[in-house]
Amino acid sequence: MKVFVTGATGFVGSAVVSELLGAGHEVVGLARSKAAAESLTAAGVEVHAGSLEDLASLAAGAAGADGVVHVAFTNVSPTTDYATAARADAAAIDVLGDALVGTERPLVVTSGSALVSVSGRIATEEDPASWGPRVMGEEAVHALVERGVHASIVRLASSVHDGQADRRGFVPRLLAIAREKGVSAYVADGANRWTGVHRLDAAVLFRLALEQGEPGGVYHGVADEGVPVRQVAEAIGAGLGLPVVSVRNEDAISHFGYLAPFVILDDWTSSEQTRARLGWRPERVGLIADIEGGGYLP
Repeated sequence: MKVFVTGATGFVGSAVVSELLGAGHEVVGLARSKAAAESLTAAGVEVHAGSLEDLASLAAGAAGADGVVHVAFTNVSPTTDYATAARADAAAIDVLGDALVGTERPLVVTSGSALVSVSGRIATEEDPASWGPRVMGEEAVHALVERGVHASIVRLASSVHDGQADRRGFVPRLLAIAREKGVSAYVADGANRWTGVHRLDAAVLFRLALEQGEPGGVYHGVADEGVPVRQVAEAIGAGLGLPVVSVRNEDAISHFGYLAPFVILDDWTSSEQTRARLGWRPERVGLIADIEGGGYLP
């Protein structure tokens, strides 16, 4: 299968590309820069010039492929306008799907498990995305399915980790904050949870969703169903030799900056249905083990 991958040089996307190539697929990667194009060429990937903002390039890439995996999303940073990024994501999904109307070619779209957190019980694949701007992306997928597009959703864990390669995710940022502040912190009692998945396990799930996913299917890229954020702070504190402290809710923004909303979220999510439907079996280390010995810490 010839697969068009957006975000092909990113943290998750590059792992998806490797997984697809290893399974015998041909890959075409979206590249917005010369450096990205050179990286894809070196990996044995066909380069498709364009960007998320260049909707014509997305349409052409999807039209020339047997399947599409949409991984690209604007990186969360101090300057990210998350609502604008989510609107751009939804627009990209619309265009990619438009190119596949009337075909059986699959489209796999990325979302997040935190969008479906529910109070008092673990969230499942059957729960709808219910909060945050990125819900627009899932709504776009549902609209495409109604038009006959073979589209499905992979909801990634709140922490996609890999200590050997992660330089811009939540864990590296928490490490930087801990070094800067001299303490490793959590908010309130730290009982709120993050889901976790190793990026190489996530890459396998994207491949399975592409090959076996059903139209309208929702799949959870979750290995750790809910790790208390206090445990994350404790692992970081132990690794850096820093005290572990609680920060009051009202002080979360001053301590964590733009990361505060993610530090206080409670994401308790199951992937039981995904494992049963696609045969997905995450095999890599969990989030805490990766922090303790996977390359995040010196």
